[in-house]
Amino acid sequence: MDAAITGWAHTRFGRLDDETAETLIGRVAEEALDHAGLDATEVDAVFVGTFNEGFSPQGFPSTLASLRVGALRHAPAVRLENACATGSAAIHAALDALAARRIRTALVIGVEKMTAVPGDEVGDILLKASYVPEEADIEGGFAGMFGRIADLYFQAHGDQRDALALIAAKNHANGAQNPLAHIQKDLGFEFCATVSDKNPIVAGPLRRTDCSLVSDGAAALVITNLNEAWHAPRAVGFRATAHVSDYMPISRRDVIAFDGARKAWAQAMETSKLSLDDLSFVETHDCFTIAELIEYEAMGLAEPGQGARVIAEGETTIDGWLPVNPSGGLKAKGHPVGATGVSMHVMAAKQLCGEPAGAPVPDAKTAGIFNMGGTAVANYVSIVERLR
Repeated sequence: MDAAITGWAHTRFGRLDDETAETLIGRVAEEALDHAGLDATEVDAVFVGTFNEGFSPQGFPSTLASLRVGALRHAPAVRLENACATGSAAIHAALDALAARRIRTALVIGVEKMTAVPGDEVGDILLKASYVPEEADIEGGFAGMFGRIADLYFQAHGDQRDALALIAAKNHANGAQNPLAHIQKDLGFEFCATVSDKNPIVAGPLRRTDCSLVSDGAAALVITNLNEAWHAPRAVGFRATAHVSDYMPISRRDVIAFDGARKAWAQAMETSKLSLDDLSFVETHDCFTIAELIEYEAMGLAEPGQGARVIAEGETTIDGWLPVNPSGGLKAKGHPVGATGVSMHVMAAKQLCGEPAGAPVPDAKTAGIFNMGGTAVANYVSIVERLR
């Protein structure tokens, strides 16, 4: 593909009481342009991803970056939304504009301010990314949705609570090395595997340590065509991308199969002409540990029902055959919905350029990224590689 990441910015994720969506957007816009060594007048278009749906009173966020970076005032700007894959939707819109040669340089921003909303409202807002006529009354919000998925998976393939705890412990160990992560603490397997006052059951078999965090944060990318990228201080190229959608209602599909994710991975790998053996690491969408477990199967690390073997044998640990979520993933890093897809690409780019935020992957050259919206409804895969 004729496009590369040449700069980025990333706030710490967490409870950012002094920030609003507007201030977060402005900060990462300015920092990403500085990192790319780019004047704002060289930006041809701005793509902003935010889910919102009630998290922030401010709608229409597309031009907010110009309030901090005045030279963006007249740059075409648009807001994208695709549930938890909102950030990747913004990236894909930018890549499409670059491929059409309508622009040479794009600024992509993902943002969400979630913690200003009471906890019970957070669940109601997130459930808007489910099929409301059938699923809005599921107890526990989206945790309840994935608790149901975990129950169905366990019914089909046996109780996998220990595998989920291994995934949680792995990601928290990696996140302990990430100064941008919401939680920077190695919790250990025993804590993650044990139900306690500090780690209660949230929904179905899912414990608190099986669930990603409600976080504030923003991330940004500068993406250019390759002609522009060769003049940049760094360049991480897109070797392939894929976007596959699926039915929204879980009643219309086998929800533990993640068919859309499987197809997206297959398309991206075919386009890239690579195999999993060629990837140095993967950043995948562990909104809940059961999601990462099923994603092992969707990406081809294991046959259906065999994902637990992958983590039990250490294949996806930082020292394993294919490290997964060296950044700590959504589990430790946090999950500000609109920022997540952009964040995953920033984390991959930093790792590839030898500036890891999280556990370092030695000699990393190529990465896979999987970001999904809803219960594997919107499925995005990127294959990226360091060019210079």
